[in-house]
Amino acid sequence: MHLDWLALDIGGANLKLADGQGFAASYPFAMWQAWEQLAQELRTLIAESPASDRLAVTMTGELADCFETKSAGVRFILKAVQEAADGRHVRIYLNDGKLVTPHVAAACPLLAASSNWHALASFCGRFVPRGGALLMDLGSTTCDLIPLVDGRIATSSLSDTDRLLRGELVYTGVERSPLCGVIQQVPYRGQSCPVAQELFATTRDAYLVLGMLREDETNTNTADGRGSTAAAAQVRLGRMLCATGEAFDREDAIAMAEAVVQQQVNLLLEAARKVIAGMSVRPEAMVVSGHGDVVVRRVVSQLEPQPELIFLQDQLGGEVSRCAPAHALAMIAAEAADV
Repeated sequence: MHLDWLALDIGGANLKLADGQGFAASYPFAMWQAWEQLAQELRTLIAESPASDRLAVTMTGELADCFETKSAGVRFILKAVQEAADGRHVRIYLNDGKLVTPHVAAACPLLAASSNWHALASFCGRFVPRGGALLMDLGSTTCDLIPLVDGRIATSSLSDTDRLLRGELVYTGVERSPLCGVIQQVPYRGQSCPVAQELFATTRDAYLVLGMLREDETNTNTADGRGSTAAAAQVRLGRMLCATGEAFDREDAIAMAEAVVQQQVNLLLEAARKVIAGMSVRPEAMVVSGHGDVVVRRVVSQLEPQPELIFLQDQLGGEVSRCAPAHALAMIAAEAADV
């Protein structure tokens, strides 16, 4: 009997689902605010997804500050998944590549924590089965830079702390990063102006102003709770300089936004060079996923020699690429079940 898998990537800000057969969807979910609603939200999203017999789960939401420890967060998420599964077969992906029962995962929670990068990298190895490669997954909040050699993960990192130290995890993304955490000085009318150390704007606003993210009036996951439009983003960017109205116009906003994007490119370029320097084989290819491909192109343009670019968006489609870890996990689970 054929069994259909649905994979869940349970993050701190988004819930992503994919079935490995073309379906993929991402939904905003503020874990730190609504953790008590997680089971019901998962049950609803599972019901709205293609029919499935089995669930495969990976997570990063355990780091949300509503949980006292990551272990406590993992166990809470496992409990919510089991409630939402409604009797479905459930497997949890660990950082060593194993798929285990929720009971086993609860006994080794730190192996289940922040495991989505490992699932994605394991899957992406098939696109570069020979030689060195670098996986770059740039999303709304973070960027993963995972070395691959002969189609296999080439790092001994297990925890996010290890990966931060090695440059394999950069906590910067194209939507949720506070602007004051990315850049401290921005150009303003011929001068360099310090930014306010306040959550007045995020990187989403820079990309909205530059037309690099799609506007969405209904998306109010912004610093001021107003819509994700270029006009609202300009106002938010102005507040970073304590400027409103005529004191901060569209030209000012574009100059600031371009500086923010360039600073993110610099951060990712530094990390990429650090990861590449530690590899036994220089990467001849870069596999790119997420929704920050414009930024990735700028990073790669400054690498010498420049690696070949393999975009999962071209291989799998845009929405699947954005939910790449969930798609990867669904594929891994289905293939493991067929063995």
